[in-house]
Amino acid sequence: MGDNVIAVRGVSKAFAGVQALHDISLEIAPGEIHCLAGENGSGKSTLIKVISGVHAPDAGTIEVGGEVFTKLNPREAIANGVQVIYQDFSVFPNLSVMENLAMPAELASSRPLVSWRRMREVAKQALAKIDVQIDLDEMVGTLSVAQKQLVAIARALMSDARLIIMDEPTTALTRREVRRLFGIILDLKARGIATLFVSHKLEEVFEISERFTIIRNGKHVITCLPEELDRKSFSTYMTGREFDETRFTPELSDTAPVLEVSGLGLDGAFDNVDLALRPGEILGITGLLGSGRTELALALFGALRAETGEIRIDGKPVRLEGVRSAIAHGIGYVPEDRLTEGLFLERSIGSNIVISEIDSFVSSLGILDQRKADAEARRWVDELRIATPDPENAVNTLSGGNQQRIVLAKWLATHPRVLILNGPTVGVDIGSKHDIHRVLRDLAAEGLAVIIISDDIPEVLENCNRVLVMNSGRIVSELDPAVTGEHDLVALMSEDIDAAAKGE
Repeated sequence: MGDNVIAVRGVSKAFAGVQALHDISLEIAPGEIHCLAGENGSGKSTLIKVISGVHAPDAGTIEVGGEVFTKLNPREAIANGVQVIYQDFSVFPNLSVMENLAMPAELASSRPLVSWRRMREVAKQALAKIDVQIDLDEMVGTLSVAQKQLVAIARALMSDARLIIMDEPTTALTRREVRRLFGIILDLKARGIATLFVSHKLEEVFEISERFTIIRNGKHVITCLPEELDRKSFSTYMTGREFDETRFTPELSDTAPVLEVSGLGLDGAFDNVDLALRPGEILGITGLLGSGRTELALALFGALRAETGEIRIDGKPVRLEGVRSAIAHGIGYVPEDRLTEGLFLERSIGSNIVISEIDSFVSSLGILDQRKADAEARRWVDELRIATPDPENAVNTLSGGNQQRIVLAKWLATHPRVLILNGPTVGVDIGSKHDIHRVLRDLAAEGLAVIIISDDIPEVLENCNRVLVMNSGRIVSELDPAVTGEHDLVALMSEDIDAAAKGE
């Protein structure tokens, strides 16, 4: 096998006649941090499952542990040091940290009696390997996303892993948690353990990866070093498309603000917030987790009730008694977690789109005009280019990017004057991300007032004409993206405001 931890050569895989992988090759050296990149549907997940023994390839070989396999099973993959940490981490939420870490080994030992003392010691050693402290008796279901991920990494290392595959490991992590994860990956590298980092977040893959493999439509596009690419060429290789990298600059008139906030506060969440938003603007609000950014968004949408201050629409004070009140005043909200807050996944695409305006399709006798509802759904499918052959298909048949467009369509169908988007491109691939940004810019050009709440620094700098930085529940700075660098913005987002102000 040479110097490689694993070598995939000429692997192909089809499902029901659809070619998921075609002649893919990939090599990873001991201790190497290798990025596997591609859009949703590119074949990344299928390749991971071939390497980990879940799927048998139709052609090609996998060299691992000094042997050449035409197919692996999961036991063989694990025995040869291959471990996969999926996006859901595959942990047991109803078991303790100790049980999640030590139970597999305890069961595999075939001892007649379980030794809780032995299990505690095994679990303690597992966490020590990555130098983290988590209460062993804590139920995993109560842990943060970052802690669950650490438990999954610790469990993977218990099996003498030589290659850890991390599938979109930073999707739900804060920037501070991402830095901690990268520290662990670098520690694994120092110990000769390779990482296959599967992601489409450009700023992160350029920061941590030593080599890239990009695939598109199931085919190998390029394997290269980071210095051989920039963000633009990386995006082009992934999508086959050229993207306009220009910053957003609105064509603003002297129109009065549609939304104004003064002295807004909610105990324990945010305090003394002032902002104004005019039609055609895209205002960015950024800050670390816990900065108050999400609570502010929910207060502007009526989901939380501000205790102090005033909200004005078209210069007139309003009381947002709840979500219905906000919608009636022309405010829409795209939530941070589209899967649990924004969509009915088992329902059709069409019904998800029209649900927020369903009353407008119901007659005085309470009868739904299905033809009008279907026409409205089709209109938004076409306008937002939602990739589906039929709006009657269930939402869970779509990619993350298309699901996010459905959430957008649902609120645009209510004809809002202000649209608040919390993490608008979380979990979507590069192509969909650019498409969503294009839609938001087009909407602003038509006069919609937009607020983007995000900790994706390039997103807010490239797509907003102003950026407000929140820290500890307060707006600490207003920035012009045209003259603001990423490092300056990150410094202001951090907890040590005094140090950031001094340039330390």
